[in-house]
Parts: sequence; structure tokens; C-alpha cells
Amino acid sequence: TAYEKNTGVVIEETFLSRNIQPMQVPAVLVHSHGPFSWGKDAAEAVHNAVVLEQVSKMAMAAEANYAIHLPGQQLPPMSSALLDKHFLRKHGASAYYGQ
Repeated sequence: TAYEKNTGVVIEETFLSRNIQPMQVPAVLVHSHGPFSWGKDAAEAVHNAVVLEQVSKMAMAAEANYAIHLPGQQLPPMSSALLDKHFLRKHGASAYYGQ
């Protein structure tokens, strides 16, 4: 029961357990469901949905390219240090890149 509400509850619980700030990560793919996005208003939520779709297309293309050139192998995950570098240079108190 309350499928839509409980999907939102699972997203909220996951963000809380992983200490993720919803406005810093304004979109999510839910396993066996699909994308969710949000923002300060409807226009920003739609923008975030478009960004999520583009990032998903880039990830899919990277996976396909990797499979063509290195069959049977998986694309290795990006290191946490590099993920943090890309995120924190644009967000937070010590941000120095972008708007």
C-alpha cells in the first residue's frame, strides 16, 4: 500500500543513512523503478531530470564502449577521492570552481 509514498520514504531513509544532502544530490535512480528528481521549484526539478538523463546516457555509452574493447570485463568504479574532488570543488565551504 501507499507505493508512491513508500518509495519516497525509501529514498529519504537511504539519503539519511548515507548522509546525503538532498539539495546537493537532487536526483536519484531507484532500483527496479526509475528516476526521481526535485528542486526548489518545478523548473529546477525538470532541469535536474534532464541532467540525470544525460549523465545516464554517458554512463551507458561508457559501459558499452568498455564492453566492446574489453569484453567480459566491467568498467572499474571511479575512486572516492576523485568523486569527492569533482563534487567538492563546486559545492561546500571550500568550493573554488563554477558558480
